[in-house]
Amino acid sequence: METIQIVLDSELRVAADKAARRSRMNRSQLVREALREYLRGLELKAREDLDREGYAKKPQAHGEWQAWESEAAWPEQ
Repeated sequence: METIQIVLDSELRVAADKAARRSRMNRSQLVREALREYLRGLELKAREDLDREGYAKKPQAHGEWQAWESEAAWPEQ
C-alpha cells in the first residue's frame, strides 16, 4: 500500500471518523472502502450506458422478447 495525503473539511472528517467507529474500522479503511464502492458504481454506470447506447442503435423488434417471457416468470408455489 501507498500512503497519500487528502484534504477534508472539518465536517466531513468528523462524519468520516464517526462512520469509521460505527463500522469498526479506521479512517483509512473507511476511505479505501468508500473509494472502491465509488469506482464500482462508475464501472456499473459505464456498462449501463453501453447497454443503453446499444439498444438505442438497435432497438428490440416488436415481440422479440415474447419467446423468453415464460423463462422470466417465477414458478407457481
